[in-house]
Amino acid sequence: MPKEPRAAEFEQMVLLAILHLGETAYGMTIRREIEDRTERRTSLGAVYTTLDRLEKKGYVRSWTGSPAPQRGGRSKRLFKVQPLGKAALRNSAAILAAMTAGLVGNLADFFAKFPLRNSRLRIRRPRAKPREVDLS
Repeated sequence: MPKEPRAAEFEQMVLLAILHLGETAYGMTIRREIEDRTERRTSLGAVYTTLDRLEKKGYVRSWTGSPAPQRGGRSKRLFKVQPLGKAALRNSAAILAAMTAGLVGNLADFFAKFPLRNSRLRIRRPRAKPREVDLS
């Protein structure tokens, strides 16, 4: 029986950043999106290594955009999440839901005693109309 697609934590962040960015998803914007939303410093090398791994798994596809004058004529490598990548996000969310089911009260007590390192995280207001993404 084939394994269901799954994504590790950072892979999930990269996939979700691409979904948020839509047509403007390339290495630097993906990095910025992750850092803005999580307040987690991320190296560009880690982003590109993860993008290469996700592409090999079939979770994303990339293509070269047209050269941009503000980049000295260099082209951007743009990314889009593929159906298999969306399936990996759905499966990862289902696993997290299954593992946390029934722990809500216990988790609330735990987090009250031991605040998370990133407890100052806030849900960022979208700059524009929220993107609707079909994960089916």
